[in-house]
Amino acid sequence: MNPLVESFYDPPTATFSHVVYDREGGHAAIVDPVMDFDPASAHTVFDSAQRLLDFVAQRRLAVEWILETHAHADHLSAAAWLRDRTGAKVAIGRGICGVQAQFKTVFGLEDSFPVDGRQFDHLFADGDTFAIGDLSGRVIATPGHTADSLSYVIGDAAFIGDTMFAPDTGTARADFPGGDAATLYRSIRRLFALPGETRVFLCHDYPPDGRAPRAQTTIAAQREHNVHLGGEVAEEAFVRMREARDAGLPVPRLILPALQVNIRGGDLPPPESNGVRYLRLPLDQFGDPA
Repeated sequence: MNPLVESFYDPPTATFSHVVYDREGGHAAIVDPVMDFDPASAHTVFDSAQRLLDFVAQRRLAVEWILETHAHADHLSAAAWLRDRTGAKVAIGRGICGVQAQFKTVFGLEDSFPVDGRQFDHLFADGDTFAIGDLSGRVIATPGHTADSLSYVIGDAAFIGDTMFAPDTGTARADFPGGDAATLYRSIRRLFALPGETRVFLCHDYPPDGRAPRAQTTIAAQREHNVHLGGEVAEEAFVRMREARDAGLPVPRLILPALQVNIRGGDLPPPESNGVRYLRLPLDQFGDPA
């Protein structure tokens, strides 16, 4: 059985979130939901997540899963907020444990912050299967962009996170801590082994001038036309290209707040003694001086 998919675009972060469901009045999963965050004021709101809930209500869907493809560096996750309102399980890959351990140190988080993934309801491993009502899904570990990246294949639809973008914009960077260009190449080759007609749902699109953001492509289009590794691009050439491009990319605008929230499963840090929650800014740890 193939899923129905509704995609929602968040312009400030160029992020697509997806509602995957079996039928109207049936069951659903939400993939990569966005918390709205204003970095100037540090205000958090949930208008983007509410749009997902409104759609779910319109279609009379029971949300069973909130699926994260990885701990995002470009937007804050609304997973915890949605779990509180739907009772759905929040899931991510088992690699999150290593990501948590690494960034607990980077951010100097509280000693009590656990690094075993317990902030999430379920940790997936490569090859795991799951159900969304009448739909069957399976997990493909696709590290390289990050160590915890994975893709969800549900019927003829694949939700690939940041592994690839649209064919005319290529592939994700691989220079974050735990990232690796050669690993990313091999992960994408695993995705290329899926049937060509597989619908590929993107987490981001950064379109060239004159093209609207695109939520969906196909494995066949990626195999043939992806500007970074379509056709028969060899691993060595891809790694050389990817590392050269990554060396010139700026640090993502929301990486510092996003990682602190996303390794907590979308929860904000606990309040301090004055009742206020705080995010930390580790100085001189990311990128080069301006």
